[in-house]
Amino acid sequence: MSSSWSPILTNYPLISAFIAFVIAQTIKFFTSWYKEKQWDLKQLVGSGGMPSSHSSTVTALATAIGFQEGFGGALFATALILACIVMYDATGVRLHAGRQAEVLNQIVYELPAEHPLAESRPLRELLGHTPPQVAAGGLLGIVTSFVGYFIFLDAR
Repeated sequence: MSSSWSPILTNYPLISAFIAFVIAQTIKFFTSWYKEKQWDLKQLVGSGGMPSSHSSTVTALATAIGFQEGFGGALFATALILACIVMYDATGVRLHAGRQAEVLNQIVYELPAEHPLAESRPLRELLGHTPPQVAAGGLLGIVTSFVGYFIFLDAR
């Protein structure tokens, strides 16, 4: 493997964040299959659902930075603030935008067939997360970076 890839492949915070994202999306994929009894490949990359992959990604990143660089530094503080903003946004703006999309889709559905908007494509409704979904994602991110700490940093 080229030495230019080596820093990326050994970047503990980056790897922790990526693995947390993959685990969260995989959990959503299999829970969707369990509930619906059919495979939905969109669950592997889509937003919304349990657990929040956005929350797991940013908490894994912040926690890994804390383990690697120290929890008292500016880099950890920056990552922590970023994580808080992302998680707040998931339960605030994005969640409410999804709920508004539900209402708008219902309104369009009830329009008469001759109305110009009657054939419009439905809006995506699953955009944000409930607080338990964000908390589960956050916990998943912390656990992922904690396990990664023992694999990556203790191996050095």
